Order: sequence, then C-alpha cells, then structure tokens
Amino acid sequence: MRLKALHPLAGAVTGVSAGAIAAILMPGALGPALGLLASGAGLATSFWALERRNAAHRELLLAGLGEVKVRLATGAIRIDALSQRIELMPMRDVDAAPARAAINELTAEVGLLGDLIHQVATTLADHDEKLTRLPSSAPLAVSPSTTSPAPEVHLDPEAVRREHAEKLAAERAAVARAAREEAQAERAALIGAALSDGRVEVQLQPIVSLPQRRTRGYEALPGLRLDENTLLMPHEFLEVVEERGLGQTLDALVLTRALAIARHLASKDGDVFITCNFSAATWGSSRALAALTRILERYRDHIGRLVIEMPQAVFRALDPTSLGLLGAMSANGVRFALDQVADLRLDPRSLFDRGVRFVKIRAALLEAHAEGRVTSDIAAGDLAAMLTRASITLVAEAVEDNPAAADMIELGVAMGQGNAFSPPRPVKPEVFAEREPAASARPEPPALRPSAEVLDYPQPSAASAAEPSRKPERLPFRAVLRRASA
Repeated sequence: MRLKALHPLAGAVTGVSAGAIAAILMPGALGPALGLLASGAGLATSFWALERRNAAHRELLLAGLGEVKVRLATGAIRIDALSQRIELMPMRDVDAAPARAAINELTAEVGLLGDLIHQVATTLADHDEKLTRLPSSAPLAVSPSTTSPAPEVHLDPEAVRREHAEKLAAERAAVARAAREEAQAERAALIGAALSDGRVEVQLQPIVSLPQRRTRGYEALPGLRLDENTLLMPHEFLEVVEERGLGQTLDALVLTRALAIARHLASKDGDVFITCNFSAATWGSSRALAALTRILERYRDHIGRLVIEMPQAVFRALDPTSLGLLGAMSANGVRFALDQVADLRLDPRSLFDRGVRFVKIRAALLEAHAEGRVTSDIAAGDLAAMLTRASITLVAEAVEDNPAAADMIELGVAMGQGNAFSPPRPVKPEVFAEREPAASARPEPPALRPSAEVLDYPQPSAASAAEPSRKPERLPFRAVLRRASA
C-alpha cells in the first residue's frame, strides 16, 4: 500500500480515530490527553500532505507550461521555414502578398500565445513567492479586538474571461490590420513601379450608331500591366494611382496612346473618333491641363478625331482658368463629351458653347427616367431631340443586353456603348508604331470602313462600305425589337 496514494485527509481521520480510541480505553486524564495529541498529529499530517500535493500539482503545471512553450517555439521555427519556402517558390508578387500576410498573422498569433503562457508561469511563481513570505510577515497572535475584517474579494470568472477575449481580439485585429496595410503598400508599390515604367495598355470599346450598330467611335480604357500574366483594369488601380498623386502621369500616357490611335484612324476613310478620360487631379489642376495641351500640339493634325470625356460634376465646378484652357482646346478642334451624368438638368446651348458635342448617359438612368422611377424636368424620350437641336449627340453607355438596346432605340438615342455591342478589346501593337515615309509606302488596297483594328473584332465587308448612299430599310419597332432580342 503506497502512502502517496492515500487522500490527504486520511491522516486527520486516522489521528482523530486514534485519539477517540485512546480517550475511551485509557483511564483517568491520560486518555483524553493522548486523544488530543493523536488528533493534533493527524491534522498536522493532513496539512503537510495537502501542501505536498499542491506543490506537486504546481510542479506538474509548470512542467506542462514549459512543454507548451517548447512546442510553440518548434511551431514558430516551422512557420519560419514555411515562409522561407514560399519566398523561394516561383510566384508572382501579387499572389505571394496574401500568403505572406497570412504567415505574418500566424507568426504573431504564436508569439502572442507564447507571451500569454509566459505571463501565466510568472504569475504562478509570484503567487508562490507571496505565499512563502506570508507566514513570516504575519503576526502569530492577534487580539480579536484589534483585528479589522479582511475585505472580501469577489472574482467574476466570466468578466475576466470576457476581458481577456476582448484583449486578444483587439490584438488579433491589430495584427490583421498591419498585415493588410503591408499588403496594400506592397501592391501600391507595384502599381507605382508599373506606371513609372509606362506599362499602360489601352483597350478599345466600340461606340456604335443605333439602330444600324455601325462603329462610329471607340473609348480608350487604360489597363496597367504588372507582369506577363497580370493586367489590372481601371477599377483595380485608379484609386491607388490617385492616392499616390500619379493621376497626371496616367492621363499623359493614355492621351498619347489615344492620339496615336487617332493618327491611325486618320489614315482610314470615315469620321471615326476616339474618346479618353482624365483623372480628377488633372481636371482640378490648371498646370496639368496646360501640360496635356502641349501634348495635343504634337498631334495637331489628328486632334479633330479626339473626344475628351468630362464628368458632369467636374464640368459644373470648373474654375475660370480651366474653362479658358478648355476653350483653347475646343478652338484647336478638340471635342468634349459630358460623362457620368447624374441628372438630366442640362443646358444644351451652354454645353455646345463650351465645346461639348456628346452627352453620355447610362442606359439604366435613361430607363429609370422613362419608367417614371426618377423625376426630371424633361421626358427621357425628348432628351435626344433636344440635344440634337443643339448639335449634340446622345450616347447611351453601359448597354448590357439586347432588350436594353431596343429600349434605347425607342427613346431615340443616336449611339450606344456596352457589352451588348462589344466588350473592350486590346489594340494591335503596330497601331502605335510610327508610319513609314510616303516615298517608301506601298499602294494600299481600297480602304474598308474605318476601325482601330481591335483584336478578334469582326471587320465589315467591302460591300457594306461601298454602299454608303443606300438608304436603310425602315422597319417597324416590333421587328427591330424581335431581331435585337433573337
């Protein structure tokens, strides 16, 4: 029988039992005295056993905490090895950024857990030290009259657990926020480097006439090439570009490419135009507009095919200096298009005097006005006629399907743009190449209908270009709607 296997109270029970037997069996005062001694010895044995047991439990707890700390250190070493393996893998920087952020967050979690375990071990050691000092510092006998009642300590385990959980959640949120900010900073650096290197690629989306769907122009949509497999669309990098103050650089690159496309279109027959957008920073800076005006001077012979889109809010907030620069551009042959229209409160005569020749309105907004979901001073069906009387063309953008195209035809919209006609497509590199001198140029075949040679975009047949004077057959609207929805 092992004594360590006995309960600590076994000594007290044994001592009390032995004392009672001694008090009963032995005569006189000797029996009660021996009984008290046996009971005291049993109680002392129980207290000693309890202290030994608590000390053993603390040692086991500290040993377990030490083992957990060792395992956490091993896990941190493995995470560091995994991070080094990810760095050596052939991954793109954009794809590796989320993995690095996740590994950094996991490393921070392991370090935080190790700190918490170290704090628990330190607290236990401090508690043991205070317990050892307590008997020596406490008085052996205290008079009941001078003893003040000890304050009661009420511990709320749920409140402590909730406070600890909130603290841990705040630290995790801080680590995740830092990792996210690091990934965003790395992505912004990649975008800035690509823009500084001039890796801007332009895609073209056709603007067609309605209902014939003949190409009348193109909108230049910029894309930013990070690497061979990553091409960012405008909604993915414009915010970063404007935050870093690189909007003017992007506008200069896009304008140069748009003018090169306009030069290519000038070598064809027909009046096909190219549109481009400027950033908010450019519209708000007269110096930036003057710099873009100097770029236009280099392509003076082709700026007649250029249309610059301007948001409605920007147009209403232009200062006199910017209005003067716009007037100078318009005098040199640049046309403007009012874009991002939020309401139909338009003054066609004032727009025409400022050089605006196109008004681009989203098809969803025109449909909302036509159905009465949005009120305005003019009916949607009369808007196209009112703008036409002022020599301004109404263009419906973001036309996504054939029923929407049919609705635009019914409203009298002259031009349309959207995926219902064609999605944006890249431009062949030779479009941006300089033309050869006229002496070495070979005779070209008869020109077809003008286009910007968009990749995979079907070109018109020569027969259709050879019959411009043939009147289109007038069909009832139901037939047009049936053919558009087929």
